[in-house]
Amino acid sequence: MLLRAAAEAAGAQRFDRGALYVVATPIGNLADLTLRAIHVLGQVDAVAAEDTRVAARLLAHLALARPLVALHAHNERDAALALCARLAAGQAVAYVSDAGTPAVSDPGARLVAAVAAAGHRVVPVPGPSSALAALAVAGDVHGEGFRFVGFLPSKGAERGAAIASLAAEPGTVVLFEAPHRIAALLETLAAQQPARRVTLARELTKQFETVLTRPAAELPGWLAGDGQRRRGEFVLVLHARAPAPARAAPAAEAPLDPAAERTLALLLAELPLKQAVALAGAISGAPRNALYARALALRPQ
Repeated sequence: MLLRAAAEAAGAQRFDRGALYVVATPIGNLADLTLRAIHVLGQVDAVAAEDTRVAARLLAHLALARPLVALHAHNERDAALALCARLAAGQAVAYVSDAGTPAVSDPGARLVAAVAAAGHRVVPVPGPSSALAALAVAGDVHGEGFRFVGFLPSKGAERGAAIASLAAEPGTVVLFEAPHRIAALLETLAAQQPARRVTLARELTKQFETVLTRPAAELPGWLAGDGQRRRGEFVLVLHARAPAPARAAPAAEAPLDPAAERTLALLLAELPLKQAVALAGAISGAPRNALYARALALRPQ
């Protein structure tokens, strides 16, 4: 019944042979798989996958049997060449990562580049994305676009430099973190930018999904409050900083009183500019700045 519904929803759309379909898959909740993704997986000749075991479980859930090809970070270049040969032979191939949208902090970019360079069509089949899901619930009211970082370097000076760059970034930043490094990252964010609002999303779309938004200074304490909170994958949204309040324009000087201007003019005819301005101010009570500006305009060139 599910395959029939997918065919009814997407069956009228163009489906090319000799094309690579980059298919987004659920990040935890199988119900998030789109009807179009189901239809495409049912039509292709083979499915390339970051982990064939994960892909096999997904296909079994859909009652689909398709040849599986491993394509991951360690073999992507060679596997891409083999898949290009399949496409050249007229096969249609889908690529799926373990979860979410391929080539977004996952393998797939080299594959897409190789397929495009070989002259074959690459078709996106959009769907779940943990980065966009977290961004959608962050309530980042000052955000205009965002910088996607993905996973930070795991250790050393490279990691320190990457975290320091986050502090210098005024706009919205989206990043991923593994459970064994989340505590250290939150401690660093709390020390470097304690007032910055951060949305922490954990186990998105799964049973124990958690989304909370706090100043960075509060997050280490929250994490330490329950050992279960360190489990699962994390997406962090560092909110854009509020724009600095606009400075009020200086108030315009009131025009000189006609009597003050006449006094100034008479004094300028007899005295040096500074002395005339000082004496005119003492006589008329007019603001010195206004008198000085007018004196510059009145004095002979």
